[in-house]
Amino acid sequence: MSKHGRVLVAMSGGIDSTVTAMMMHDEGYEVVGITMKTWDYANSGGSKKETGCCSLDSINDARQVAVDMGFPHFIVDIREEFGDYVIDNFVDEYMAGRTPNPCVLCNTHIKWSSLLKRADAMDCEFIATGHYAQIKQNNDRYYISRSADDNKDQSYVLWGLSQECMARSRFPLGTYTKPEVRQFAADYGYEELSKKAESFEICFVPDNDYRGFLKRRVDGLEERVAGGNFTDTAGKVLGQHNGYPFYTIGQRKGLGIAFGEPMYVTEIKPDSNTVVLGRQADLIRNGMQVGGVNWMKYDGFGGAESMESQTKIRYKSPGVMSTLSPMGDKVYVDFHAEVKGVAPGQSAVFYEGDDVIGGGIIHGSFG
Repeated sequence: MSKHGRVLVAMSGGIDSTVTAMMMHDEGYEVVGITMKTWDYANSGGSKKETGCCSLDSINDARQVAVDMGFPHFIVDIREEFGDYVIDNFVDEYMAGRTPNPCVLCNTHIKWSSLLKRADAMDCEFIATGHYAQIKQNNDRYYISRSADDNKDQSYVLWGLSQECMARSRFPLGTYTKPEVRQFAADYGYEELSKKAESFEICFVPDNDYRGFLKRRVDGLEERVAGGNFTDTAGKVLGQHNGYPFYTIGQRKGLGIAFGEPMYVTEIKPDSNTVVLGRQADLIRNGMQVGGVNWMKYDGFGGAESMESQTKIRYKSPGVMSTLSPMGDKVYVDFHAEVKGVAPGQSAVFYEGDDVIGGGIIHGSFG
């Protein structure tokens, strides 16, 4: 019988998940390793070699560590459930003129669901992953808090986890920095692993070319959307673009049209295949509406008319102080300072200090 119980560890073959498994094993948990096959690079049609978390080399690396440490390891094929939900949503969001965040969607609806289902089947009380974040508890509520490593903190992409998911999850790397984790791997005798490079790409877009992925995924896309207009904020036609799905809010480079000053994508209108361009000042927004909110530290507003938060609108954003107010089934966010590049489809995450109050999807913004 193990000291702390039986834990299912998600192992991609990378350094973070591998050290997670080692730590859980050393802490006295009965470890079961699992590697989830989410995507075949061959199906992406991209040019990059298969080197990511779904590659054969990565799967073999995860299995070798399990063999070395003497715990079981399983490979689970979830390509069908991953593709149907995450990839279809990715395509649909761009076709609707929004900018999706597939990693958030995968965490919320695929990865944890798949892990918990397999954990139950294998009699595991807990699951563990190599995320840089912490899980804390306030009375009867669980919530995500920032990691000790500001450069690696992943609390932003975990806002969608349910209370059940957090109650059964363990993030052993949350109190360590990346250099410390690399040193752990070296100390365990995995010198090569300790130097392993990280991947920051979307797993199903290995060449980082989402436009090429959309073209390969949607039949006849280029013909359907080519020839739309660039306009200024007053509606004056400035030229033609390659199709609205190939642009994102705040984009400046790659517009294919020259101006006497920097111009940015400020709005995307899919119904008319129009991409609106403006100056940097035209990206400024004073607030936004956020839907699909998942509350963490608190159960909503608790009857209050509003609450304060530091609000992040992108992963590397420092955040801005904001006032949150209920607005039907959405949250109205009033920024205390001007914010540039609010993109519908991206995540908005609300913080109280290091703690995640909740998060949701940006539905729209106002100037």
